[in-house]
Amino acid sequence: MAELRLGPLLRCTDGSFATVWVETSASCTVQVRCSDGAVGTAPTFQVAGHHYALVTVTGLRPGASPSYEVLLDDTSVWPLADSPFPPSVIRSPATGGAVRVTFGSCRWAAPPARGTDPIGPDALDTLATRLATDPDAERPDVLLLLGDQIYADETSEQTRRWLAGRRDLDQPPGAQVTDYEEYCHLYYESWLDPEIRWLLSTVPSLMIFDDHDVVDDWNTSAAWLADMRTTDWWQERLLSGLMSYWVYQHLGNLSPAELADDPAWAAVHAAPDGTPALRALAERADADSASVRFSYRRDFGRVRVVMVDSRAARVLAEERRAMLDPAEAAWLREQVLSDEQTYDHLLIGTSLPWLLPHLVHDTETWNAALCAGERGKRWARLGERLRRGADLEHWAAFPRSFADLADLIAEAGAAPAAPASVCVLSGDVHHGYIAKASWRSGGPRIPVVQLTCSPVHNSVPLMMRIGFRFGWSSPARLLGRLLTRHGRCPRPPVSWRKQGGPWFGNQLMTLILRDRSAHLRLERTTSDATLQTVHESVLTDD
Repeated sequence: MAELRLGPLLRCTDGSFATVWVETSASCTVQVRCSDGAVGTAPTFQVAGHHYALVTVTGLRPGASPSYEVLLDDTSVWPLADSPFPPSVIRSPATGGAVRVTFGSCRWAAPPARGTDPIGPDALDTLATRLATDPDAERPDVLLLLGDQIYADETSEQTRRWLAGRRDLDQPPGAQVTDYEEYCHLYYESWLDPEIRWLLSTVPSLMIFDDHDVVDDWNTSAAWLADMRTTDWWQERLLSGLMSYWVYQHLGNLSPAELADDPAWAAVHAAPDGTPALRALAERADADSASVRFSYRRDFGRVRVVMVDSRAARVLAEERRAMLDPAEAAWLREQVLSDEQTYDHLLIGTSLPWLLPHLVHDTETWNAALCAGERGKRWARLGERLRRGADLEHWAAFPRSFADLADLIAEAGAAPAAPASVCVLSGDVHHGYIAKASWRSGGPRIPVVQLTCSPVHNSVPLMMRIGFRFGWSSPARLLGRLLTRHGRCPRPPVSWRKQGGPWFGNQLMTLILRDRSAHLRLERTTSDATLQTVHESVLTDD
């Protein structure tokens, strides 16, 4: 008899339908049955000996919040018999109400023993506890998880022991994961956390990868990638990472209509064993980034969320270096400027911040110029060593792409039906801050802000904290100007000022969007495992 191995995860919701993802122990038929009669059924599909289903539930009513159960071959497996949590629900927000978007990134799996967490309470665990214990607590309409949902290269002590039972950890890549089965173990470790499991079953989630979902500084440069390809473990590591990401994260980002038009989904779902079809997709993504798209768009009423792949879609050749390949850049432009539906707020999700502390931005721009040969071959070699050693690979390290995104936002903000706000949502840098952009000439008259929130559950060394604080200072800006002058770098088309932060610690940000107003709240975990509001601001008022 099939058992529930992982999930359920409530994923894509849109008023009348929702998708629910599960992993099971064997092939079966999965049914999601709601208390108000809405129902969905799907057979499992198989990848690398694992069985999964993505169930589309139809017949939901806006404004309703029915509870649901999951059945495998007519046997109820969720809610768990001994669950201390309230029933999982599928909440469909009423038309015209506020949209609450909670976001963050960078989550190490919480240790299994409570009270012994060296980096403090997990912000998602803490959110789950609040929602479970207080029925009147404000509930997010969607969780945006902006990268590093798992750490393939920084494994826990428990995972290292498990890996040692499979292979010799003295051989490269040591205690990092190597294949599909080991990636699956990371998702079990992270998502079987009881609080996380319940939270993801009852609050819709959207996800995008960042580097640690595969390896630290993934796709930093062409030289980095060439070095990785000389190892005997990289290819399987990358393909397994992309395959597991597609199954565990990417599928749930897509609507039923998008899935129906996706040839990869059709091939994997229809085959007795979808492994070859999915591996072929991962191989195409590795060989040609333009052949596979991991970016996507979701609309929540009049709020548009565009999640951008800023890892796998890169062009690494130095003479054409870009954060997004041409096809991906064209797709982004189409989503932002599309006239098929006007929107009041535009949220651009990218795991890597667009606007950084000024010294960090200038250092990355200077480094990009050195690596491109602006100061000769000797400086180019030094630049590549610095780029890898100091993780200089954010949007600022792709100057043309940085400027292109600025131009796109400016065009959207100047359109006749311009949104009330544009927010770039990011994580990665293990602290939070708010930066407001302004254009040197022209530009939109609406608020354009960088909202960075990280980590959900991780840490940052003291010296990096000091460095990030210094990076916003006036002396740092002067030092940055000297660097960009040495690199002969053009001035960026935008300037920006910090409006809040930096904030350190495990944290989440929430945007409350109603009509054309946008309010922001930052909450940080406390030592007694509660979420405390440390910042609130009005980005735009109706």
